Amino acid sequence: MDNLEKDITDSLAENTNIISAILGDSADINKREFSFGQLKGVCFFAAGLANTDQVSTIVRSFAVFGEHQDASGNRTIQAISRSLILNTSVETKTKINDGIKGILSGDTLVLLDGYKEYLLVETKGWDKRGVEEPSTENVVRGPRDGFTEDIRTNTSHIRRRIKNPDLRFDEMTIGDKTNTSINIAYLNGTVKKGLVEEIKSRLSRIKIDGVLESGYIEELIQDAPLSPFSTIQSTERPDKVSAALLEGRAAILVDNTPFALIMPSYFWEQLQAPDDYYNNFWMGTFFRMLRYFAFLTSVLLPSAYVMLISFHQEMIPTRLAFTIASGREVVPFPVLFEALIMELAFELMREAGLRMPKPVGQAVSIVGSLIIGQSAVQAGLISPFMVIIIAITGISSFAIPSYSTSFSIRLLRFPMLIASGTMGLLGFTCAFFMVMIHVLSIRSFGEPFFSPIAPFSASEHKDILVRVPWWAMVKRPRTASGELRRLGAGQKPKPPSTSEERHEGE
Repeated sequence: MDNLEKDITDSLAENTNIISAILGDSADINKREFSFGQLKGVCFFAAGLANTDQVSTIVRSFAVFGEHQDASGNRTIQAISRSLILNTSVETKTKINDGIKGILSGDTLVLLDGYKEYLLVETKGWDKRGVEEPSTENVVRGPRDGFTEDIRTNTSHIRRRIKNPDLRFDEMTIGDKTNTSINIAYLNGTVKKGLVEEIKSRLSRIKIDGVLESGYIEELIQDAPLSPFSTIQSTERPDKVSAALLEGRAAILVDNTPFALIMPSYFWEQLQAPDDYYNNFWMGTFFRMLRYFAFLTSVLLPSAYVMLISFHQEMIPTRLAFTIASGREVVPFPVLFEALIMELAFELMREAGLRMPKPVGQAVSIVGSLIIGQSAVQAGLISPFMVIIIAITGISSFAIPSYSTSFSIRLLRFPMLIASGTMGLLGFTCAFFMVMIHVLSIRSFGEPFFSPIAPFSASEHKDILVRVPWWAMVKRPRTASGELRRLGAGQKPKPPSTSEERHEGE
């Protein structure tokens, strides 16, 4: 591997031997030798990554040159690249390492005898998945396209939405073995000051052998690595990334994954859905409040039930207490153990349904829940009221748009259950406030994770608990730089004036 950092020589045979030795006898690496007149050369490309039709065009162009070159054949390699290569991207290189990376990325390396430079021609043409609707972020109203595993397809999705020359994609490569391409997307002049530099600084510190998914990057650059909450938002939706860029934030696109990373991220965004902004603001506000209720229900309901049944029965209305007691009359387990068993069973069925083939997985998760729950109640192992509590909790967690936040909720339920079931109201309160203190203390790329509630900012509350009309959201968030106003004056719609009013105005 010492040859990787060397420059090529003017000997075609020597250069060919060096590159062949580095790439080995791999079945997918093709070597195409050609000789036209005084011109001799070799093409290297990877089958499946390079478009073979474009490679054939390159070779044919050299055949034309061989027929028409002068007797001396003296031409610079830059002149050859300009006159021969019918391709949108052609570079001249000297380092062997650049050529090896190009071959393994789908480009074609062209060596010519007598030249101390080589041509690296872009011929990428591998098979890729078509554009589909994101499976994890469905919307009722909104775009149906999602990111794919091809990074250039993903950048084009954003470019189609933001046709602005200030849109930038800065490229980096991470992974000593995988050499994974990473693009940092941002709007120059709008992005938060210092954010792009901070992202590049954190990415440059990463020393890893390979990056196979954006989750690798997310875990290595976030502010609170031990927190159950993700301080970087992941999404498959181009419209979500575009909206974040317009607000002065940045995104990271990683090759070979459809999940982009948005930073900085805030807690409240995890409970917002894209179609909140595409529907009427009354609908957006209603469903957003419904999700907040679902979030609190999913986190607190099992713990509150266990706390009340175990320690504070006097807080339950009398008739309801009798109903619960009659259902628990034959249950042999403490309510805490009962809740933990039901939570684990629900998580097990959810995971089994997720990992199995889709048609079978849905049937297993639904039928399994019904059969196991009914059988457990009839056998006297679980009380009917506990089944209702766990079912409501599970349904509420499905209402959370962000999968990472949904997972955080599922993770927090267990310590809160144990605290409530062992110490009652004191444990419930302490566990809740410990979670709140933790959320208030963490940051996302320097921004408070719980902003704009803490620290409080009155001007930012138009898009947190409620979604005000578009004509009322005049300014961008304070994290943006440059011109903060994004809406012109007098945008509130008005009905047309009557004929009498027009006459009076005249």
